[in-house]
Amino acid sequence: MAAHHEGPVTIHPVLDKADRREFVELAYRLNRGDPAWVPPLKDEVYGLLTPGKNPWFEHGKAQLFTARRDGRTVGRISAHIDALALAQPAEQGMGPGTGNWGLLEAEDAEVAHALLVAAEDWLRGQGMTRALGPLSISIWDEPGLLVEGFDEAPTIMLGHNSPLYRAWIEAEGYRPAKKLLNYSVPIVDGFPPLVNRIVAAGEKNERIRVRKVDKRRFDAEAKLIMGLLNDAWSDNWGFVPLTDSEIAYVGKKLKQIVFEDLIRVAELDGEPVAFMIVLPNINELLIDMEGSLLPFNWARLLWWLRKPKCKTLRVPLMGVAKKLQNSRMASTLAFMMIEHIRRDGVAHFGGQYGDIGWVLDDNQGMNAVAGAIDATVNRVYLIYDKPLDAG
Repeated sequence: MAAHHEGPVTIHPVLDKADRREFVELAYRLNRGDPAWVPPLKDEVYGLLTPGKNPWFEHGKAQLFTARRDGRTVGRISAHIDALALAQPAEQGMGPGTGNWGLLEAEDAEVAHALLVAAEDWLRGQGMTRALGPLSISIWDEPGLLVEGFDEAPTIMLGHNSPLYRAWIEAEGYRPAKKLLNYSVPIVDGFPPLVNRIVAAGEKNERIRVRKVDKRRFDAEAKLIMGLLNDAWSDNWGFVPLTDSEIAYVGKKLKQIVFEDLIRVAELDGEPVAFMIVLPNINELLIDMEGSLLPFNWARLLWWLRKPKCKTLRVPLMGVAKKLQNSRMASTLAFMMIEHIRRDGVAHFGGQYGDIGWVLDDNQGMNAVAGAIDATVNRVYLIYDKPLDAG
């Protein structure tokens, strides 16, 4: 696509419904030529950005911006501040003075520059001293900029962006703050003998019970799992706790694509201490839907959801209670959950690959588990930061 460089780039805050529509639609136009880009369902994108729909706005505020040149929209960015992130200890990645930006789309370097300046100015005006991004919008949504793994379409809940963005962001003085890894592992033939021995020993241990979730008790199970998640991840870099209303919101969104065979809770002496959520990769279906369920895509989707078949099964979330972390028990439980879900995923969903991530590059436990099952890194994301001077 030839870029138009006649006029100057102007930045416009998103103020009304028409602006918001412009903001959302731009991504579909700019990424249309990328065969690996999966158009998200537009309803989901509007849900993410709308106060009153997304409970993140109960503790966060955001300003969206678009960039125009010669009357055309040529870029967009969000700037946002999360009160819960500001309350975290600084050494854990967030903390006082740290604002965020995300949802960046830009036609060229000039546009990216103008957008980042606008986001930083807004953050500065809100008293922020550091910018950390990209996050769209919270650390729990799509964190990081894709820097490796552009050839394949991402699986569900993973972001994808143009390879050009990295240089444009780094040109503005951003430095990598954290690297996030995504792993791929073939699952049809099972895991190495060592893993199978650990699983077999765990299955003989009477203190351990690995169970499926009960979808009839969905709300209670979601609450249990998300409570475990908040505990398991609380020391992780970038952690921001999920609120009760966010937990309910995530539960409602996931309810359609949650299957009992693909989720496990591990109990030790009758107490739930670990969980693993696996989702069928709905992106295999969405990639040619243009972001819309109309006119016939909703029927395709509902049909698929009755009994999904997909090549890849994605592990977006797993966790072990903090008190057990870095213990042999933790890795036993992890391997048991992975193996139990692997069996069902292959048998009932036709899964051929598991996709695990994102994993912090310094999360030794999870990276060791990935290594033990012969998983390889297939996508790398970076989260950047930059000090904001007084301007």
